[in-house]
Amino acid sequence: MKPVFRRTRRVLPLLLVATLGLGLASCGDDEPSSSSSSNDNLDSVSVEGEVGTEPKVTFDGKVDVSEITTEVLTEGDGPELATGDQVLSHLWIGNGFTEEKAFSTYDAEKPELLTVDEQQLSPLFIEAVDGQTVGSRVMVAAPASEAFGEQGNPELGIGNKDTVVVVVDLMSDVLEEPSGQSAKPPSWVPDLVEKDGVPTGFDFKGVPEPNGQLRSADLVKGDGAKVEKGQTIVVNYLGQVFGGKQPFDESFSGDPTSFQIGVGAVVPGWDKTLVGTNVGSRVVLAIPPEDGYGKQGNPQAGIKGDDTLYFVVDVLAAG
Repeated sequence: MKPVFRRTRRVLPLLLVATLGLGLASCGDDEPSSSSSSNDNLDSVSVEGEVGTEPKVTFDGKVDVSEITTEVLTEGDGPELATGDQVLSHLWIGNGFTEEKAFSTYDAEKPELLTVDEQQLSPLFIEAVDGQTVGSRVMVAAPASEAFGEQGNPELGIGNKDTVVVVVDLMSDVLEEPSGQSAKPPSWVPDLVEKDGVPTGFDFKGVPEPNGQLRSADLVKGDGAKVEKGQTIVVNYLGQVFGGKQPFDESFSGDPTSFQIGVGAVVPGWDKTLVGTNVGSRVVLAIPPEDGYGKQGNPQAGIKGDDTLYFVVDVLAAG
């Protein structure tokens, strides 16, 4: 668990991998067949609505495809996605046999962070994102065995002989690093220790004692849109208690993480400071106990009840 989060980290991604089957499907073939030109009977599926709003999907008869079949419904004008890229995406998943909706990220108003990686996504979802442009709406259909493996996905009500229909809205690409104008930090901000340009900790030498106030300062003022309450944001971050010798938590050595901001999914200090921040920013936060873990602290992370938490946060996407 990442201590900055009140609840277990990556709840929805775990749901998607375990329940929705975004992970590799055990279908037996290393190279599943696919087609982006033949629509089989995808003409029986009608999708209405704009990208970024839940699609209205109607069926005029059952969908029965023999291979992964892709149709770009709306072509976006954003960057083209390639292996290793990440994208915030809304997903609508339906059963082409029962002609019913099975799942939608629009229900919780929380897009999912997808990585274009064959080791993380099943072939169905790779077809929906790889080579597509951000801003697109893509429909993909496949036999359940191609999407979820030979067992299908009973938790979604999708049998192993059913057809899966997925509508993917590619909402926002994810920056690799901060983007914007560098800013001079105030005197309370500790020096950032880096290795090969990647933050590894704070140096608190010469920094005044915390004053008990919640504070934030830009190291880079992002040139993207402002983060709004309730949005899902993608960040890299590092946290260290004032005077600590090493971080208690960080994501820079792995993958960025995503969560909703302003709704209590993270400690209050993050909700209060990151809403209104521009995408592309690198910010430093000083969070007193009442906006962090309170008097109880977080013993598992080595955080005492009177510790002030310092974070550097790179805001890489919002949607």
